[in-house]
Amino acid sequence: MTHVAREQNVEQVVRLGALFTAFLLIALCGVGGGSGIVWARRITVENRRWIGDGEFADILSLCQFMPGPNIIGIAVCVGAKMRGVIGAIAALCGFLVVPWTVGLSLGVLYLKYAHLTVLRDILGGIAATAAGLLIATGVRLLMPHRHRPAALLVAALAFGLITFGRLPLLLVLLGLVPISIAVAGIENARAR
Repeated sequence: MTHVAREQNVEQVVRLGALFTAFLLIALCGVGGGSGIVWARRITVENRRWIGDGEFADILSLCQFMPGPNIIGIAVCVGAKMRGVIGAIAALCGFLVVPWTVGLSLGVLYLKYAHLTVLRDILGGIAATAAGLLIATGVRLLMPHRHRPAALLVAALAFGLITFGRLPLLLVLLGLVPISIAVAGIENARAR
């Protein structure tokens, strides 16, 4: 059976309910940042064998380029590959049902008990923890570039423009990405 024929056969076999439950499971298992991607790979590549490793890497690369959470893009791409638009909707709904249910429930509870000091203290602690995680992630992303002064300068510019200049992220990206690409090109030319 050819690769194309095998893919067409797989597309006919995958049911909408299977897409929904697979991404529901990913949402249940993938709590926090990147763990959803790990679970998405495990379930779609290893367990269900809907796509191969290379295809998953291609989908992830595409999703990292698109705005929004990578895992949402993965759900849409895998669902669309398996069953078209309706498959994308099924996978997306399966993934979103848990966060929406938890988010709406917590939102209702917050509105009812927002006046309680203990709740404000808990949310303050969660916010501080989330800020710490974001800072730690930023530092980890910067570490491989710590010996590149130009990269550190671009990172400092981005930080300053967003934090102190209060410029929107998109505007900063549109301004700094071409500069960053040019600097990287100059660095590569000097290294040769």
